[in-house]
Amino acid sequence: MTADDLITALELPAAARVDRRVPKALLTEHGAPTSADRRRIDDGIERVQWVAALKPGTVGVAVYRDEMREYLEVAVLHVVLRATAKPGRLIELLHRAVPYPVVAVTEQGETAHLSLAHKRWSQGEAGKTVLDGEIVTANPAEVSDEPTRIAFLSALALGRQPHGTLLSLYQGWIDTLLALQAASRTRIFAVPDSADAKVARREALATCERLEAEIARLRAAAAKEKQIRKQVELNLELKRLEAARAAAVERL
Repeated sequence: MTADDLITALELPAAARVDRRVPKALLTEHGAPTSADRRRIDDGIERVQWVAALKPGTVGVAVYRDEMREYLEVAVLHVVLRATAKPGRLIELLHRAVPYPVVAVTEQGETAHLSLAHKRWSQGEAGKTVLDGEIVTANPAEVSDEPTRIAFLSALALGRQPHGTLLSLYQGWIDTLLALQAASRTRIFAVPDSADAKVARREALATCERLEAEIARLRAAAAKEKQIRKQVELNLELKRLEAARAAAVERL
């Protein structure tokens, strides 16, 4: 699945399109706190394209303001990474550099994925924004089930997101990405309707990710272990964690 496939699936109106190149100097100026991060941006990013600006005048969705944040606009960006780049930190720097919430379509070689992250006002620097919570990512190529990928692409359409405010619109896309994360484990793609169900899903996904990391660590340790007694202990712990993961998957 290409970056163009994901951008097309968003079904952005022509009025919102910008299609303008973003100089990397802007990212290094606003999003690179260290010289190492500046080198990451210079060496790892091939180009950044500002695809669209979603705001009241272009998508008919109201701004959002409260004491924690102000969403005047949502920026859609297409980021092309070089083959040797490590996406994790670069995507974080990108979301930090842009003062608006960003829908980032990141392309590296033949793969592409989406990432989103809420923003809030900084408590230490007036007028500055910081990330609010974890960056949420989704890579459709990691889902082997074709109907799930098709359902995900359909659910990305702008017209299928909440239109109360730009905050609710942005959260709708985050919920869609989380639905794909859940479907990669359950093979069922569905975006929950209620706020409680969405919170429960996020908690279950966090539990799955934690347990999967621990399971991978224990499996690697068990493969290296020479003592039979220790192998038995590790395998028993693995079974316990796998059962806990299965229970978390049921909650998805």
